[in-house]
Amino acid sequence: MKVAGPSAPSETAPAASRPGLRELKKRRTRDLLLRSALELFTERGYEETTVDDIAEAADVSQRTFFRYFASKEEAAFFVSRLAESHFVDAVRARPPEEAPLDALRGALAESWSTIGEAVERLIPLELHMRFYRVIESTPALLAAHLRRATELEEEIARVVARREGLDLDADPRPRVAVAVFGAVMRVTERIWSARDDASLAALRDLTAAYLDQVAPALTGNWRRTET
Repeated sequence: MKVAGPSAPSETAPAASRPGLRELKKRRTRDLLLRSALELFTERGYEETTVDDIAEAADVSQRTFFRYFASKEEAAFFVSRLAESHFVDAVRARPPEEAPLDALRGALAESWSTIGEAVERLIPLELHMRFYRVIESTPALLAAHLRRATELEEEIARVVARREGLDLDADPRPRVAVAVFGAVMRVTERIWSARDDASLAALRDLTAAYLDQVAPALTGNWRRTET
């Protein structure tokens, strides 16, 4: 999914809601470290980039890096975790009468633009999207990404079960529905990462096309009849 720190508070915003200068400086340092890390990962490679390289690019010390991030991996996935949290919140907010898969798809459609805006407050969206392609080609990052995807599916399944008033441990349907949805997301990520168009719009359209095929794929007859 620019480096810019958080937007300056409005002159009319209540004083209590404005971050202090110290907090603004901390955010700018964090955002600079994020941008430096992702730029190095995309240009040089994840394994080839050290924490010292990131700190040097951001013109801070290694010690400063570790004030914000416990590891390279945490920096690499910081923005992705933000996007994931945004999506989970959107699922929670869907109308209660929606069927589970409809709620998941509605939350995703609603989140595309707002996730982009949230990412843009930290780094350029274009950089975030380029880094997603690095994930697919880097074994260590892909393993971490898939591990987190499994954890995220469990979190979302719990949200779905709560929405439907179900016992997640007694009823397999929430996990099954979320697993299907998550599988579509992983397939489209992989296909998109191998294509020339690395835009968010391309990923959104590809995902929508594959989600359209979920019901036919699960319930339709695939066998080709002889003519």
